[in-house]
Amino acid sequence: MIAKTQWRVAMMIRDGTVEDIEQMSTFLRELTAAGKRLSPDDEEFVRQYYIESVDKIRCSVAEDDGIILGFQSLKTARAGNQWGVEPGWGIVGTHIRPSAARRGVGRALFDVTCRAAQDAGLAHIDASIGANNPEGLAYYEAMGFRTYRTPRNLICKRFDILQ
Repeated sequence: MIAKTQWRVAMMIRDGTVEDIEQMSTFLRELTAAGKRLSPDDEEFVRQYYIESVDKIRCSVAEDDGIILGFQSLKTARAGNQWGVEPGWGIVGTHIRPSAARRGVGRALFDVTCRAAQDAGLAHIDASIGANNPEGLAYYEAMGFRTYRTPRNLICKRFDILQ
């Protein structure tokens, strides 16, 4: 009988910094090449949209021995945002390096994001996921997000923060 191996990752969750931009962009390009990302993946986009965004509440990275395994961004939704999210809600985005998938990285990141959302006084977080992204949809469902609207090619899930 062959025993199943439980993947374990020794990781640290910390704030993302400008020093992380190159690694973040590199694995976003991996996601793009695998057909799992449609948004820009260049370093300037990572800097402006995740690390230095004026709407940023927190951008957390999961790191193991100097390697960024994934990151999660939490922003405040402003009026007229590109996702159509209610102003004042949080907007979350999760990106996991393909080689680190299914190892608990996303769950560890979301624990930190939930605390940041509570500290920011958010009542709800939106995750707008491509309708053709079953892994992303399953991840957010496992974290407790529930579908609340389905605009063209997206499934938008909502997480209610318990205050």
